[in-house]
Amino acid sequence: MKNELVQSLTNNFEDHSQTTDNGIEFWFARDIQHLLGYSEWRNFNKIILKAKVSCEASCNLITDHFVDVNKMVPIGSGTNREIEDIMLTRYACYLVAQNGDPRKEEIAFAQNYFAIQTRKFEVIAKRIEDWERLSARQKLTLSEKELSELIFEKTGNDKNFGIIRSKGDQALFGGKNTTQMKKKLGVPENRPLADFLPTIIIKAKDFATEITVYNTKEKGLNSENSISNEHIKNNKGVRKLLLDRDIIPENVPAEEDVKKLERRVNSEANNLSKNPDKLN
Repeated sequence: MKNELVQSLTNNFEDHSQTTDNGIEFWFARDIQHLLGYSEWRNFNKIILKAKVSCEASCNLITDHFVDVNKMVPIGSGTNREIEDIMLTRYACYLVAQNGDPRKEEIAFAQNYFAIQTRKFEVIAKRIEDWERLSARQKLTLSEKELSELIFEKTGNDKNFGIIRSKGDQALFGGKNTTQMKKKLGVPENRPLADFLPTIIIKAKDFATEITVYNTKEKGLNSENSISNEHIKNNKGVRKLLLDRDIIPENVPAEEDVKKLERRVNSEANNLSKNPDKLN
């Protein structure tokens, strides 16, 4: 997510925050509805109901974080109409975002914005960066699982996936195989290389894997050799795209162990559920 968008969304969410007389920060659900890109209240209300279930499941009282209110809104010609609304704590907003579609940029932002208790832009941007890397790694796990199952189905050998993936890595990293890349980046031998790769390279591996899965099905490939050749070609194609953008895959430095990153992000979310501010 671009920093300009993060800054813009941060400003939007902060502009709509309000504070109770006893200093508890809250947002009106109708405001959050529009900030998250929902046009219909009835559709957004379904997300709120799921969030309430999540709130109760985390041993927090729904009434502490979701407070029903009525307010007057102008409808034109100098007249007003009373509508239903809900005051949401930061924790309630977090649960609402967690039950939304993370493919929407507004929701992906909100999931991270409401998970932290600071307003510092840099911290929000860093958490989103971490979240995107975790999401990319999880996506690669799914695509590699699909390819592994497909290879076993086509070849009947569960060892072929490791061979094919290694050949793909060698094509992506300019001739360096998986073992060589682990040594270059300081990755423990017993850990997956992808757990230490930056987001851009994880996504590159995922893209090449998705193409291999697609073409293996479409072309009816059914041998280790044919699927290997396909995977090598796709990784070479992705490598060329990166090189054209001045990104040399084997020279991009390693990043934090994704397992440590996952524990930290989950810990922040758990701390929020254990110590949420209450409206009541």
